[in-house]
Amino acid sequence: MKTFDFPQYSPEWWLARKGVPTASGFKSIVTPKKFEPSKSMDAYACQLVAEKFDKFYSIEPEFETQAMREGSALEPDARAYYEFQRGHDVTEVGFCLTDDERFGCSPDGLIGEVGCLELKCPQPSTHVRYLHDGGLPDDYAPQCHGHLIVTGREWCDFMSYAPGLPPHLVRVHPDDKTELLRSSLEKFWNRYQEILASVEARHREYIDSEIDRRQDSNPKQMQSFVA
Repeated sequence: MKTFDFPQYSPEWWLARKGVPTASGFKSIVTPKKFEPSKSMDAYACQLVAEKFDKFYSIEPEFETQAMREGSALEPDARAYYEFQRGHDVTEVGFCLTDDERFGCSPDGLIGEVGCLELKCPQPSTHVRYLHDGGLPDDYAPQCHGHLIVTGREWCDFMSYAPGLPPHLVRVHPDDKTELLRSSLEKFWNRYQEILASVEARHREYIDSEIDRRQDSNPKQMQSFVA
């Protein structure tokens, strides 16, 4: 595993994950409940290919809901509560990559040499549902198992936190779902590379044709286009 220490959501963070399949997107590769191949796989691959050609991708998106802002504000409190509850020191990390640099993740912390952490600070009503249902919420199962694959850690702790309510804490170990995800990631990677190669070929054809056209019609415009 390769780690990067820049802050999450910084320009460096956006650039590092550009075009990289990440754990937060693995729910588009496998279905969250049964971990079957997702019908959204091609759409996710197309999104990643588009990122590779997006000159402005490293600029943080402006869209942010009130709930997202509130969740981000609560995250330090949630991390401190987890450290107290579990007796672990949490090391914050910006971004993690597999050694082959194909897949990435942004856990909310690394614990020693064996664990990692995923924190959620949802709306209280959502947190109550997690408490009532018990276990790892389906929506975050691909992400947590993805953390295990990318980091190679022995466990991932998922914690949902809402002030005034008991936390919902679940420890996730590698299991059959981890292996199902791992298999689907390989299939996804092959499909992603197939789509990328196709678009890159079309892009080269487009550039070459535009250079020829602009060179014939306006040499100065051609110089600007190539630059």
